[in-house]
Amino acid sequence: MISFVSTRGNSEPVSLGTAVLQGLAPDGGLYVPTQIPPLLPRRAHVEGDVDAFAKLAEQMLSPWMSGWLSSLQVEQLVRRVFTFPVPLVPLGADGGLHMLELFHGPTLSFKDFGARLLGGLLGLLQQESDQETVVLVATSGDTGSAVADGCSGIDGVRVVILYPEGGVSPTQELQLTLRRSGVTPVCVRGSFDDCQRLVKGAFTGQVPSHIRLTTANSINVGRLLAQTIYYVHAARTMRHRAASTPDPVFCVPSGNLGNLTAGMMAFRAGMAANGFIAAHNANDFFPSWLSDEGARFAPSVKTLSNAMDVGAPSNFERLENLFDRTELKRLVRGVRVSDRETIEEMRETWEETGYMPDPHTAVALRATRGRSDGAPPVIVLATAHPAKFPETVKKATGAAPDTPERLATLASAAHYAEQIDADQEELTRLLSA
Repeated sequence: MISFVSTRGNSEPVSLGTAVLQGLAPDGGLYVPTQIPPLLPRRAHVEGDVDAFAKLAEQMLSPWMSGWLSSLQVEQLVRRVFTFPVPLVPLGADGGLHMLELFHGPTLSFKDFGARLLGGLLGLLQQESDQETVVLVATSGDTGSAVADGCSGIDGVRVVILYPEGGVSPTQELQLTLRRSGVTPVCVRGSFDDCQRLVKGAFTGQVPSHIRLTTANSINVGRLLAQTIYYVHAARTMRHRAASTPDPVFCVPSGNLGNLTAGMMAFRAGMAANGFIAAHNANDFFPSWLSDEGARFAPSVKTLSNAMDVGAPSNFERLENLFDRTELKRLVRGVRVSDRETIEEMRETWEETGYMPDPHTAVALRATRGRSDGAPPVIVLATAHPAKFPETVKKATGAAPDTPERLATLASAAHYAEQIDADQEELTRLLSA
């Protein structure tokens, strides 16, 4: 059985189930595995097939859950969770750029992968407990609605979502505040960093004894396990299409660095890749650190790619624990993209290819500009559907994105949210209610 330890080294090793339930380690660190199981030899690859993706998920997740869940339980879990396609779409005629579309899940964001797996795991864990579990989440955009969708309606599980006032798009706020069983959205008068600080403070402070706190941010290692799967899926799809194609570079829109960490874990497991590009907006601590070890966290800055507005990325602590700085600098190139460049990229991509990216994906696309002839192909992680940002997309491209039915009906649905100041005592009172 693979055990998990704290990045800060002051907590006992725990099982995957305990790591998922606790979220943060008792010493305030993030859980990391003591080993990363190697990838098994690839099976027959059926491109674009949902069933094939579920089979890959079963193959990759089974070693993590060995000794806890049976093979049948893992199979049943992944078939409940991964029910939507994960297409790899070529962009342009030269075959050098591909979009890994991760926005075909229920809330149209890549966060659906981790949130749905986490919800499935919590449901299994809750069957063994008579204590209420409270999933406490800070979100700068898509995490909250994905967790609300993936974790609602589970007996014994309550979800509390903190999001910054004015810090998410109108469509994202409609998704966040949709009335769901067992879910309480909370609008915080402050920034995402304030929301994240409140979450961490709740874990290190006092909570009522009848509840158990966990988190569904990328702080929770359970989310990262789900995200490793689509990296391997994309790399194997590339190899399936053309065996002679060089291994790809993955370009990752980056904020709290969870998505990048998942990709690096897949690489450590044996996934073929020629490295990573961490594409950031103005919140550029990590690219700065890659070039200057003296770089420090800073308050978050509001941008068009709001889900990446993270001044103090939590998963940096994981990256530092799993990889030394020399290895990170060798494998990852950090790029900073401004709002002006983001708008330009959205317009240019639309005009050149007819592909409509959302602002976060546009940050990653901009970071790939200037590729030289003969360079390895690049896979850009398309992390959200453009219809979640209709105002920005139309401003940039002059065209309105098609609106999926699940978004079109949001405005007429019932909504609800609490509101608090960025105050730890206010959050404690809300959790105790």
